[in-house]
Amino acid sequence: MENQAKRGCKAINNDADNLVRWWREAGVDTIVADEPRSWLEEAKLPGKTGRTVEPKAVPSAASSKPLQMPADLGAFREWLLSTDALDGPAGDRLDAIGDPASGLMILVDMPDKGDRQAGQLLSGDTGRLFDRMLAAIGRDRVSAYIAPLSPMRMAGGAIDETGFDTLTRAARHHVALAKPGQLLVMGDTPSRVFCGSSLNESRGKTHIFNHDGGTVSVTATFHPRFLLRQPRLKAQSWKDLQMMTEGMTA
Repeated sequence: MENQAKRGCKAINNDADNLVRWWREAGVDTIVADEPRSWLEEAKLPGKTGRTVEPKAVPSAASSKPLQMPADLGAFREWLLSTDALDGPAGDRLDAIGDPASGLMILVDMPDKGDRQAGQLLSGDTGRLFDRMLAAIGRDRVSAYIAPLSPMRMAGGAIDETGFDTLTRAARHHVALAKPGQLLVMGDTPSRVFCGSSLNESRGKTHIFNHDGGTVSVTATFHPRFLLRQPRLKAQSWKDLQMMTEGMTA
C-alpha cells in the first residue's frame, strides 16, 4: 500500500509539473481565473462561431469511390488498421488512444517519425509538450480520445491529394461514431477537414461539424510538433485551449 501511495504521489507531481511548465511556456501570468470553472460539464457553444461543416462537403473530386466502413466504433478502429482502402502497409499503422467516452476527441494529422517505434501517437518531445497542453486544461491521455487523421505516416510527412478524400471521409465517420462533445483539431490538414478552411483561417472561432448522430463543437489549434519549431506561438495555442474550455462551461 505504501509503494502504491508513493507511485500515486509521483504521478500527481508529474502532472502538476507538466501543467506549470506549459503555463510558463505559454506566457500565463496567473493561474486563477475571475470565475470558477467546471471541467466536467457537458460542452456548450460560446457565442463566437465559425463555419458549419457537413459530412458531404469533401473538397475533392475523387469522392465517387464508395467506402464500406463499419458502423461500430470498435470495428471501425480495427478496419482502419487493416483495410486496403488506405495506402500503406497495415503493420505501420497506429490505433487511436484514450477514452472515446471522455467527451473530448483530439485529432492530429498522422503519427510522427518516432511514434511507430514507440508504439503510440505523440511520443518524444512532441508528446511531452502535448501532455503539458492536456494538463493545462485538466486532462491527460486517459481522459481524452486521441486519434490520427491517417493511421500511418505518409511519405514526406504530408497527406497528398490522392489520399485526402478517403482519409477525410474516414475521419468524419470516426467522429460520428465517437460522438464527442468537443473536437480539438491540431494542424492544418485536420482543420481543413473539420473546419472547412486552413488552420490560420480556422483559429479563433468555434466551428460546428454536423454528422448523422448530431453535432460537435470544433476548435482548431497548432500541432505540438509545430509549436516546438515555433515556440512563440504557444501563447496563441493557449488562447485556443482557453476558448475551447470556455465553450465547455458557457
